Amino acid sequence: MKYLTYQQTKVPALGLGTWKAKKGEVYGAVREALHIGYTHVDCAPAYMNETEVGAALKEMTGSGQMRREDLWVTSKLWNNAHLPGDVQPALKKTLTDLQLDSLDLYLIHWPVAFKPEVALPKSGDDYLSLQEAPIIDTWQAMEECVAAGLVRHIGVCNFNIAKLEDLLAKAAIAPMMNQIELHPYLQQQKMLEFCRQRQVLVTAYSPLGSPDRPKGMKKKNEPTLLGHEAIKAIAKKHGVSPAQVLIAWGLQRQTAVIPKSINQVRLRENLEAAELRLEENDLRHIAKLERGYRYVDGAFWEMPGSGYSTKELWDD
Repeated sequence: MKYLTYQQTKVPALGLGTWKAKKGEVYGAVREALHIGYTHVDCAPAYMNETEVGAALKEMTGSGQMRREDLWVTSKLWNNAHLPGDVQPALKKTLTDLQLDSLDLYLIHWPVAFKPEVALPKSGDDYLSLQEAPIIDTWQAMEECVAAGLVRHIGVCNFNIAKLEDLLAKAAIAPMMNQIELHPYLQQQKMLEFCRQRQVLVTAYSPLGSPDRPKGMKKKNEPTLLGHEAIKAIAKKHGVSPAQVLIAWGLQRQTAVIPKSINQVRLRENLEAAELRLEENDLRHIAKLERGYRYVDGAFWEMPGSGYSTKELWDD
């Protein structure tokens, strides 16, 4: 599957993720990705590398190697800019860093709010409750960004069904996308069915199990996804890598998939995964791997006085 379709808009289904791409590396990775055929780049100010991403975007479009209209660029609103007056300035800062006049998609990164001066919270006092910073107020400020021509589409990340349903009921502009963790250990079937019924697209982040994320975000004895025997067996049968199997699985479920890599060989392999067609028997074996396991479980927002918990974040 090459594209997801939302109304009259086509979204490239396979994108390049930039979370964990370090400064000094991400520029080259984005440049190489665009050179070999990627047209979808997923960014966020929280990744602290948007200026380098922007330099690569500028070089590729400014040199005539790509047209801006052929690119799909997504970024996100960080948790400290949820108050309505902070939304548009945050988006304008991202546009400056990315050297763009507008985004294709802007997402609320988490349904979690910090005080405006807080980049990362150190105590419960650093948070705003969802009563102090209601999601609908943030969303209406996002809608104003659409009206101002700063972004074409808006959406959310890490929203559970209840939060998404509430937003759909109140929004003037429906969210185009919900970006969520999604892989064979966390298949999110109920969420996918809900989103299909309500015409909301889904992007899968951490599709390979995010083995390279910071140690502080890892739990003891985490299950490996790339190393699972079933995934390796399917990869061997098709003559591909385990990563390609996982990417193809996500694409065949009609989700966008945004694996991150800075390695030239793996960038090409990930892109080629779009050509892999898994068989029904492969899909049945992968369906059995469901275990409701989150690598990015949001536990880092749990601290005394924050008002946020993993139980509140997720439907499960």
